[in-house]
Amino acid sequence: MQTVTRDGVEIAYEQRGRSANDAPSVVLVEGLGYGRWMWRWQADALADDYHVVLPDNRGTGESDAPEGPYTVEQMAADLEAVLADTGVETVHVVGASMGGMIAQRYALSSDRAASLSLFCTSPGGDDAVATPDETLARMFSVPEDADEREAIRYKMAPALSEGFPEANPELIERIVDWRLASDAPPAAREAQAAAVEAFDASDELGDLDVPTLVLHGTGDRVLPVENGELLTELLTDPETTFYEDGSHLFFLEESERVNERLRGFLDAA
Repeated sequence: MQTVTRDGVEIAYEQRGRSANDAPSVVLVEGLGYGRWMWRWQADALADDYHVVLPDNRGTGESDAPEGPYTVEQMAADLEAVLADTGVETVHVVGASMGGMIAQRYALSSDRAASLSLFCTSPGGDDAVATPDETLARMFSVPEDADEREAIRYKMAPALSEGFPEANPELIERIVDWRLASDAPPAAREAQAAAVEAFDASDELGDLDVPTLVLHGTGDRVLPVENGELLTELLTDPETTFYEDGSHLFFLEESERVNERLRGFLDAA
């Protein structure tokens, strides 16, 4: 784990796989509240052939958690500080959910982005479809009698397919362990949520001129699939795949299919 400081905030990041000197670089940008654990399946799949950078957003994991609210612009600037610290000149940017919003802002503001891959995310703006109220209620409030493990399982349920936790109890318990160790604390999570609420790149995405991939699950209960469809309309000639009945965490549940799609895109970009 390494760190870089921007405007007094220490941002932690990890480098995996090959050296940046002899392989293309990929950065994997976290979603709201989630630590680096969320990318373990993609990082493992890419590490043999790519230099992989895994930053913790401000408020998450081993990064500082300053008072909020945060903005997507701040977190994109944090990402630029991380990538400058690694010395990479170009990088494939992959983001999921809030991380996809950070990735959009980063690609719009930095010449370092070689391609853009957007998982289960939104361009923001008036035409975006908001997170349903029932999902927000599950994500940001839990039963008073729930212990910390029960609270995580309760909050995570809308991001997973119906029946997935019951079919994969050991994996869910490992995820709970990872989340307890690295997810954003409540105040930082709220600060990140404010960044998501204020984000809007909808009028700018037509200006992007890098290869772009959009992946979204049709059963996403956190950021409904209409947001992925809107991205395909706003971006210039993106590659797009929709995963039938895929959840918000489709890239975890269907990691082999997603990794094959992502690798094919990155290898050609």
